[in-house]
Amino acid sequence: MRESDLYLPVKRFLESQGYEVKGEVGNCDVTAVRGDEELVVVELKLSLNLELVLQGVERLAVTSKVYVGVPVGNHKLRRRRRQAVKLLRMLGLGLLVIDLDVERHGVDAVLDPGEYRPQRSRRRRELLLGEFVRRVGDPNLGGASVRNGIMTAYRQRALEIALFLQANGPTKASQVATEVGDPKARDILYRDVYGWFDRPSNGIYELSSRGNQEVPLWGT
Repeated sequence: MRESDLYLPVKRFLESQGYEVKGEVGNCDVTAVRGDEELVVVELKLSLNLELVLQGVERLAVTSKVYVGVPVGNHKLRRRRRQAVKLLRMLGLGLLVIDLDVERHGVDAVLDPGEYRPQRSRRRRELLLGEFVRRVGDPNLGGASVRNGIMTAYRQRALEIALFLQANGPTKASQVATEVGDPKARDILYRDVYGWFDRPSNGIYELSSRGNQEVPLWGT
């Protein structure tokens, strides 16, 4: 497949909407004009990559109606479609997905260019700020891999409980809560998110074998 293979489907798509279309005008892959309306520019690539996005942004200097066009089988678009569409929307770019299959042979306007007006999520903001305030110190390196987990405020509380049990052995949940000064310690013990706690008898908790292995790995 060549980038030029994408041109004719896009040309037919725009012509069906009353545009006059020409290729390679002023370094633009596709330029379309309809009456006195603002012209439309489409930049074509076989992959939705940074180069294509930068070309689209450059074309915004001549018109606000800029699309980027990629073939329907583009693996990057399939894998990160939601994020890709969000990025293009933020930049004010449109997206055309081009199907070269002989039977279908069409163009899908997934996103039209327009001004980006983000919707703020109050809940997500509050969760972020809440975690920031509850976390003690700055235990994580920004940009580090999170594959093995990061130090969250919840994990810090679980570690404090684990260290207490490691030092004191099997203890009643109510006493743990009192000693570590965490009224929700019983919930953390009961939920046992990390598998660090065992309950040898009703209301009594101790550090599990997994806890004994993993707790020291967190720099305690």
